Amino acid sequence: MIVEQHELPLADFVLLVGSGGTVDPAGKTGVANLTSSMLREGTTSRKSLDIADQIAFLGINLSPTSSWESSTLSLHTPTAQLDSALALFADVALHPSFPANEFERIRKTRLTELLQLRDQGPAIANIAFPAIIYGSAHPYGLPLIGTEASVKSLTTADLQSYYQTNFRPNNATLIVVGDVSPAQVEQKINALFGNWQRGDVPQLNYNEPPKSGTTTIYLIDKPGAAQSSFRIGSVGVPRSTGDYFALTVMNTILGGSFSSRLNQNLREVRGYTYGAGSRFDMRRAAGPFTASAEIVSAKTDSALLEFMKELNGIRQAVPPSELSRAKRYLQLQLPGNFETTQQIAAALVPVALYGLPLDYFNNYVQNIEGVTQADVARVAQQYINPGSLAIVIVGDRKTIEQGLKAVNIGPIAIRDISGQLIQ
Repeated sequence: MIVEQHELPLADFVLLVGSGGTVDPAGKTGVANLTSSMLREGTTSRKSLDIADQIAFLGINLSPTSSWESSTLSLHTPTAQLDSALALFADVALHPSFPANEFERIRKTRLTELLQLRDQGPAIANIAFPAIIYGSAHPYGLPLIGTEASVKSLTTADLQSYYQTNFRPNNATLIVVGDVSPAQVEQKINALFGNWQRGDVPQLNYNEPPKSGTTTIYLIDKPGAAQSSFRIGSVGVPRSTGDYFALTVMNTILGGSFSSRLNQNLREVRGYTYGAGSRFDMRRAAGPFTASAEIVSAKTDSALLEFMKELNGIRQAVPPSELSRAKRYLQLQLPGNFETTQQIAAALVPVALYGLPLDYFNNYVQNIEGVTQADVARVAQQYINPGSLAIVIVGDRKTIEQGLKAVNIGPIAIRDISGQLIQ
């Protein structure tokens, strides 16, 4: 996919591979994430320091990332350095060597990160919430960066195997944005990537997530915590949903902007938090719907009542003025997402990854405008069910448990920091 943008002598290249954490083999959680992290750490002809030196010398950015559904390698370069930058980009993409010494260093860093996360309430909540709503049999229930046990068990052979299986041209899209012409780019890319071998990429079949039961409070004890980390929600919708625009408008009103109901209530009116919000994380399969905030400990029970009030309230008819404000917010911020070559390239990632129509952004403003009061009420009633929510709260159990029992929202289940039942 090529977008010409001739304002500045810059170009961005994003190699988008259509596999991410969801295809981690059983027991090897985190392998996609570590494979991406290792791409810059050495190729068959360059050591890690050679790559770092060349990046600095050329004045470019070269960054690998991975998500649930994809792995990306992104290059940002002045066009004056285009040939050298592309040669490095292709070498890192096509010939990673996963050197053992660099792997040990990266793995130690990852294990340290995992250890640090155990002490952070928000991080614990982010790991426990999907584990509780999806369970361990569904890929979305496992942490993208892996667990201590899985990361310890990984070897460079696991990374090599993941790379060989998933990094294939028939599983990839190259997005190019900047001061280039299609003919020039095509010639350069053919020369560099022309010998990349196609291969069979295994198709992933997602298990059905467990059916949500009645609303339950999952309490995770963090003794002495000054705040309680809230993650409230359920399994949401896939990106392919026909309700995408209605959900986007509805969620903007509920918790998707600074002036949303959740933030105005919990932050501006009550002063319980620095910020509260909600989002539908839409992926190939149904991702989570989450309403979240970090709440001062003493107000844990009061905040839960306000959360439930807003989750019930959004299911009623939304006033026309509020609907109109949410639409303007979404429509008027659209141009700001296309100011730089990097932003344009990033905007094309979901188009390539989820097979969106190429005129998606041309019609975005009209599609948002077409959302009605009835649409917002319908999707709120369909996708937000206050009677079957998982309410995950990480906080100081001895100071907040009694208050949570008293509000009588649902039974309280005590879980460990990874969201599992405490045996």
